[in-house]
Amino acid sequence: MPARSFAGPVAAALLLSACSFAPAYHAPAVNVPAQYKEASGSGLPGWSAASPMDSEPRGAWWRAFGDPLLDDLEARAAAASPTLVAALARYDEARAQAGIAAATLVPEVDATASYQHSRISAHGPANILGAPITYSETSVGGTASYDLDLWGRIRNNLRASRADAEASHADLVSARLSLQAAVADAYVRLRGLDSRAELLRRTVEAYNRAYELTRTRHDGGISAGMDVSRARSTLSTAVAQTSDVANARAATEHELAALVGASAGDFAVAPRPDTLAVPEVPASQPSLLLQRRPDIAAAERRMFAANAEIGVAKAALFPDITLGLAGGWQTTRGALFAAPNSFWSLGPAAGLLAIFDGGRRRAQIRLSRAQYDEAAANYRGVVLTAFRQVEDGLAALRHLSAEEVEQRDAAASAQHTVDLALIRYRDGAADYLEVVTAQTDALTAQLTLINLQTARLESQIALVEALGGAGRDAAPRSSLSQGASTAARSP
Repeated sequence: MPARSFAGPVAAALLLSACSFAPAYHAPAVNVPAQYKEASGSGLPGWSAASPMDSEPRGAWWRAFGDPLLDDLEARAAAASPTLVAALARYDEARAQAGIAAATLVPEVDATASYQHSRISAHGPANILGAPITYSETSVGGTASYDLDLWGRIRNNLRASRADAEASHADLVSARLSLQAAVADAYVRLRGLDSRAELLRRTVEAYNRAYELTRTRHDGGISAGMDVSRARSTLSTAVAQTSDVANARAATEHELAALVGASAGDFAVAPRPDTLAVPEVPASQPSLLLQRRPDIAAAERRMFAANAEIGVAKAALFPDITLGLAGGWQTTRGALFAAPNSFWSLGPAAGLLAIFDGGRRRAQIRLSRAQYDEAAANYRGVVLTAFRQVEDGLAALRHLSAEEVEQRDAAASAQHTVDLALIRYRDGAADYLEVVTAQTDALTAQLTLINLQTARLESQIALVEALGGAGRDAAPRSSLSQGASTAARSP
């Protein structure tokens, strides 16, 4: 047959192999504001939407807190966290699945070899000699098979697998960022509890001195027994609060141990009530980092994969055509690789077309379309959640900063009231109830101030996570103003 006779069928096969029934992919549009509403007054300018940049490095943003111990904890978590190891394993699994899908695009070639030693009986159905026959058969060869993929089933499956692998990589990045934020959050809560414990320690010392003073005055006939009872009550309450803080600190320390992949029994962080620096997110970050949210990238890639799966489902309605080829050498005597002992076969060229399946394939198409709609809705939800989290973080930072300023004044005023009440009590101008009330109010104000400082640090961490990491631009802004360092003074 002339070579040109093959041109038409070959050209047709090549043209059909370029077919794909997957719908044209377009990421859904999401209405976004021109700028952050909560950025007003925070020094952060507006931002512009763009494509995800989840592959950009996040940087060691926690270093902006200026704490070497936190740096060490983050490094330990990155090396030993079970959560991160599991996420990495899922990514490796997705990459392997993509490799399996890619392998179906090329012909499969297999080598075969066999040896058989047989004896045919004298009266066997294939024996015409009337005597037993003993012989050996040796065969060496190979086979090849290839799916033409005329309708894009394999190629769309590969696209979906690769998109799933990219989504899994984004999940890994998201897991790493979440782990970093969790470690930092637990650490600042631990330091906040250390500050509370230190405040309560100084408070217990001051209350104990006040208690001894009331006892002395009572023994001298100057104070009533009720004053001693009130002083003892405030002292015992402060001691009880110390135990409560110690319990919360132990639980937080155990939480940190799990995050860094250590046993709670072998892990300890020495108490240290000093303050941490408050990292500043540069003004350029909202226009850049929101695009780098790994969860947005993962949702978009899964939507792309679902779109490709529609093409896979549609291709199942058309014939699946495969080509086969086999060849080699086979002999029962003499040289195996002699020309007369060669054999080959071209084919089979097999086609499979479903005639009746009870509507299963068309139901699969509807399923694939529904899964795409779900993935698209999830993508929109992830984007909207990202905006909400950034707005929440900006609002929290602004309001907590203002609240901290007022609470600092409240704590200072409350401590001044304690000083005045103690002076009035010593001078006999007031009973001890006035002192107790002032001490209780002062301790509450000082503890609230420490809680606000911790909450402000936690909000900063949450904002960094909401923005997808702070990259290399994050820097310390300042140290937190000294916490409630003015414990109840001794009379």
